[in-house]
Amino acid sequence: MTEESKKKQHKEDKPLEKMTVKDLKEIALEIPHDHTAIAVSDMKKDELIAFIKQSRGIVDEEPVKKKKKTVKIKVLLTKPEIKAKIKKLRQEKKSAQTADEKKKTKALRHRISRLKKQSRKTA
Repeated sequence: MTEESKKKQHKEDKPLEKMTVKDLKEIALEIPHDHTAIAVSDMKKDELIAFIKQSRGIVDEEPVKKKKKTVKIKVLLTKPEIKAKIKKLRQEKKSAQTADEKKKTKALRHRISRLKKQSRKTA
């Protein structure tokens, strides 16, 4: 086997979703179709994958779903509420230190630090 045919064979073994757009365009150009050169150059990755699967007769069992962005809602607390929460967390941190729970101590220290920063921002 020549080196080019080995590379081509390797590209064909790779799943379509993992291929680059350049590789997908090369495969799509090999498929006989009217106005292929124009259509393939304008296609995006999702469109190229769909075109190649359709021409090969591959049916998706379930479509690939994109992850939805989660929106964090910040709870606005007043300065006295933040300070009360910090005091409570400091007590929990002390008890975690005496119990030698390093992970819990680290997490509490991080939360206290965040609350301190938040208290400086609120008026």
